[in-house]
Amino acid sequence: MAFQRYLTFIMIIICFVTCYSTTLHEDPLSSIVGDSPYINDGGTFKGIIKQSTNHVLSLMSKLGDTNSPSLKTFDVDDYGAQGDGKTDDTQALKKVWEVACSTKGSIVVVAKRNYLVKPITFSGPCKSNTITFQISGTLQASDNPSDYNQDPTHWLMFDSIQKLTVNGGGTIDGNGNIWWQNSCKKNEKLPCKAAPTALTLYKCNNLIVEDLTIKNGQQIHVQFQNSANVRVSGLNVTSPGDSPNTDGIHVTNTENIQISNSIIGTGDDCISIVDGSKNLQATDITCGPGHGISIGSLGEEGAKEFVSGITVNGAKFYGTTNGVRIKTWQGGSGSASNIKFQNIQMNNVTNPIIIDQNYCDQESPCQQQKSSVQIRNVLYQNIKGTSASDVAVQFNCSQNFPCQGIVLQNIDLELEGGGEAKASCNNVKLSYRGNVSPRCNYIEEMNELGGLKILIE
Repeated sequence: MAFQRYLTFIMIIICFVTCYSTTLHEDPLSSIVGDSPYINDGGTFKGIIKQSTNHVLSLMSKLGDTNSPSLKTFDVDDYGAQGDGKTDDTQALKKVWEVACSTKGSIVVVAKRNYLVKPITFSGPCKSNTITFQISGTLQASDNPSDYNQDPTHWLMFDSIQKLTVNGGGTIDGNGNIWWQNSCKKNEKLPCKAAPTALTLYKCNNLIVEDLTIKNGQQIHVQFQNSANVRVSGLNVTSPGDSPNTDGIHVTNTENIQISNSIIGTGDDCISIVDGSKNLQATDITCGPGHGISIGSLGEEGAKEFVSGITVNGAKFYGTTNGVRIKTWQGGSGSASNIKFQNIQMNNVTNPIIIDQNYCDQESPCQQQKSSVQIRNVLYQNIKGTSASDVAVQFNCSQNFPCQGIVLQNIDLELEGGGEAKASCNNVKLSYRGNVSPRCNYIEEMNELGGLKILIE
C-alpha cells in the first residue's frame, strides 16, 4: 500500500514537471528576446525562466519535509526563559539551541510571549539533518548600544546551518528607535556609524523563512548572505518611512532564492540585491513606504561586482521614492545582467523606472570616472500606473559603458492625477515592443558633447 502511494506521488510529480516544461517552451517572451539585436548573451537571457524553474524544482527536493513526526521539540521556557519582556532571555536561547543543534531532527519553540534578547548567534553545523526555529511569540532586541560592543552589526544571526526553517507566525522586533535617533542621516552633526542587522542568515543552504513579522529593524531587517537554495514567503516587514537605512530584505552573494507573498514598508529599499546575487525571483510583493526594489548599489570604490538572473514578477508599489531601480557607482566594473521586471503596478511612485549609472550617495560630489558596471539585457514588461514626478522613465547611463539590450514592452505610466509623463534617456540602447508610454524623445538623440544619448531599435 505504501509503495502504491509512493508510485502515485512520483507520477504526479512527473506530470507536473512535464506540463510546466511545456508552458516554459511556449513562453511568448522568447520572441521578444530573439528580436532584439542587443540581447545576445549566449542564450542566457532566454533561459532565465527555465533555469529558475529548474532551481525551484531542485530546491523543493533539497528542502525536504520539516513536518516529520520524528522531530523532537525543545521549548525555550524549559531552559529558563521568562518571556516577560523585561528579563534577559539570551542565555536560555543559547542553551536550547545547543541541545537542539546536537539532536537529530529538532524544533525550537518560542512561545507566545515577549522575550528580551541581546545579540546572539545560532551556530552550526548541526547534527540534525533538519532543524526548525518556530517563533510564535516575540523576540525583542535590547536597545542598549553597549550590548552590541562585541559585534555592532548583528542582532540575531543563524550561521552555517543546513535545512533550516524559521517560521511560526511570530514577531522579530529590532526595537530600532535608539539607532534611528543617532543616525547621521537623521542628524548630520553626528558621525556615521554601523547599526545592527535585525536578522542575518549566513551560509545557510536549503533554507526556508516564512510566516513572520519583522519590524523596527535597527538597520537592515533581514539579510541573506552567502547562502543558496532559499525560499522566503509570507513576511510582513515594517518600520517607519523615515527610519534610516532600514532595508526590508537584503540579498548578497546568495543564489537560487525565491521571495514571495510578502508585504514590505520601511525607510529604505523594500528589497535590495547586491554583489554575488544570482537567480532570484520575487513574486507578489507589496512595497511602500520605502525606496522600491533596487539592484545595487554596485561598484562603490572601484569594486568589481556582478548580479544576474533577477526576476521581479507581480509587484505593487505605493508612494515609494523609486519603483524598480538599478544603481551603480562610477569607477566600478562587472555587470548587472539578465533582469526582468514584469506585471507591476505603480501608485504615486516618484521614479517608477530608473537606471542610474552615476549613483552618488555621499556629501562631496563624485568625480567622473572612465569605468562603470555594465548594465545589459533588462526587460520591462507590463508596467502600469502613476508617477509622482514628471519623469516616469529615466535611463541615466554611462557614456563609456552605455546600457545595452534594454527592452520596454507594454508600458503605461502617467502623472498622478492625470496628464502625460515624460522619459529621459541618456546613453542607452533601447527597444520598444507593444504600446509604450512615455517614450524617449528622438530629438534628444545627441547630447551637446556629441556623445550617444539614445539608440532606438
